[in-house]
Amino acid sequence: MGNCCSDVGGGMAAVSGAASSAATGNQNDAVDMYLRSHGIHGLFSQIELSFSATSLRDRDVFSKSDPMVVVYIKERDGAINEVFRTEVVLNSLTPTWIAKYTITYHFEVVQNLLFKVFDVDTQYHNVEMKMLKLEEQQSLGEACCILSEIVTKPNRSLTLDLIRREESVSSTHSQHCGKLTVHAEECFSSKSTADIILRCIDLESKDLFSKSDPFLVISKLVESGISIPVCKTEVLKNDHNPTWKPVFLNIQQVGSKDSPLVIECFNFNSNGKHDLIGKVQKSLADLEKLHLGREGENLYLPTLVGHNYENKILNSKLLVDKFSETAQNTFLDYLAGGFELNFMVAIDFTASNGNPRLPDSLHYIDPSGRLNAYQKAIYEVGEVLQFYDADKRYPAWGFGARPIDGPVSHCFNLNGSSNYCEVQGIQGIMMAYTSALFNVSLAGPTLFGHVINRASVVACDSLSTGAKKYFVLLIITVRYIKETDCFPSSQLKLI
Repeated sequence: MGNCCSDVGGGMAAVSGAASSAATGNQNDAVDMYLRSHGIHGLFSQIELSFSATSLRDRDVFSKSDPMVVVYIKERDGAINEVFRTEVVLNSLTPTWIAKYTITYHFEVVQNLLFKVFDVDTQYHNVEMKMLKLEEQQSLGEACCILSEIVTKPNRSLTLDLIRREESVSSTHSQHCGKLTVHAEECFSSKSTADIILRCIDLESKDLFSKSDPFLVISKLVESGISIPVCKTEVLKNDHNPTWKPVFLNIQQVGSKDSPLVIECFNFNSNGKHDLIGKVQKSLADLEKLHLGREGENLYLPTLVGHNYENKILNSKLLVDKFSETAQNTFLDYLAGGFELNFMVAIDFTASNGNPRLPDSLHYIDPSGRLNAYQKAIYEVGEVLQFYDADKRYPAWGFGARPIDGPVSHCFNLNGSSNYCEVQGIQGIMMAYTSALFNVSLAGPTLFGHVINRASVVACDSLSTGAKKYFVLLIITVRYIKETDCFPSSQLKLI
């Protein structure tokens, strides 16, 4: 095994699940590794995009256009990067392209896509597609969207109007040039996960003055005969009859239920040279049979006899206390089933934000149009969640302020209404926030309880009607930076 778990801290920790790339400080990687180690798929998926078009412009004289789609990623800093090209479809104004573009869909990221359709000139038909110079081809139009707009559609298809910009720089006119349909499919071979509890009995002792410290390593066998570890259990101290925590194995991860697996039992040593206690070779289907038959499988130990290795059958046994197979739905499955995210926001109007009419206030409305800290938070969270809410009506509250001729309120409707709290769209939140700044006096103290209770009532009312909704409450507030932090104690930080 070498240094599979050579250090005490890492080696004796529970891993028990699907293999995954180690977290490198990226929060999403860490969350995904945790979810996958428990047999749960994270909030991102591999998505395959396919393309078709109708009513394209005919740019050829003696034949129809020969269209090709080019896909670009639009970064937040404005940069546009080409990432994919389809094949060229000859003589068609209603093409369906075969080539598919695979992209990783992230729920929490706004992924801007740009699609350009070109008519490839006849003289370039023998040139490899990747070598085509796009500036030498005629534009048939372009369209853009956000990936979330596609995956949230009931059929995961989005039809976009192709627009062709006029060549004249001074012209602001555009021409409609047909329609491009983008369809998304999730790439997933198997959503089934096996939940297994393994135990051993009568393990042999490998330590001189104490019992063994056993752990299991499960590996899959590939065609070359090499075994590749896919998960390991935690280490159990001084135990010859250990029962480990559940192991979660995705069927796709190991190949299939009939793919051979090697289950090795090791005695943990802090120097990384772990002693092999025994092993078995079984598939998931075999483990399921062991569970149903309530039988154990004897471990064996490869032993050198002369010049050859023979398998010595041991009295130690591996037993399967639990084997259940479940289908793990992905985030996109929930969306397809009618699931919605509902966005709610609550904004801190306490005096600790500073005078809104002064530039050093977190509530200052800049005449130049530059967003303040609160507006940035609303926009950046709202632009992610807005695609997952069908009616785009968001409850919005303020707290810690004194409305005109009234006492301090720790939860008031941002839109000024005494009857309803919803506003229309992210722009509606922005307008209600700006309006509230001119209609309340900043006060205090900073209390969240009233807002959380109000949000709970909204969520409970939705639950009572059987709606498939998940509510996200964004509370935007400030806190003082301590003197031990990197900023002066008088500076405020938005949280």
